[in-house]
Amino acid sequence: MKLYKIQKSDIDKKGRGLYATRNIKEGTRIIDYVGKIITKKQTEATERFDNAKPIYLFNLNKKYDMDGDVSWNPARLINHSCSNNCDYNGTGLKLWLIAIKDIKKSEEITADYGFGYDEDYKQFPCKCRSKNCCGYIVRAESRWRINKKFSIGQQKLNK
Repeated sequence: MKLYKIQKSDIDKKGRGLYATRNIKEGTRIIDYVGKIITKKQTEATERFDNAKPIYLFNLNKKYDMDGDVSWNPARLINHSCSNNCDYNGTGLKLWLIAIKDIKKSEEITADYGFGYDEDYKQFPCKCRSKNCCGYIVRAESRWRINKKFSIGQQKLNK
């Protein structure tokens, strides 16, 4: 039996997500992330990866990426959350998702997309509504920069 089912997402109101079909223990390998292995040169030359639409691209190493935008990759439907319950793991050219905490039956399976904090971060608003959400899809290690930026702005408004 699969550990997930596809249904309408609570995070992406217009899209779908993966939901646990039963309780999942921390450390459980949930699903493989699959797709086409492409070179970095192919990634740079392809207009599909321009941030104007959803991208399902993973950096595998210095030479290769994985394009997960294929119909046979249900893992592409996993939505970002600032309070994610899964993380990506891999070796070589293979990726999978592992539960980083216990997941309850019917809970949406989520991951931290790991986007960097750069000049483009505002292109990726976060819809997760978790308590620690900074409003943008930025990796956990960089969210303090956005939170700091907002708190400085709030301090100026309160003066």
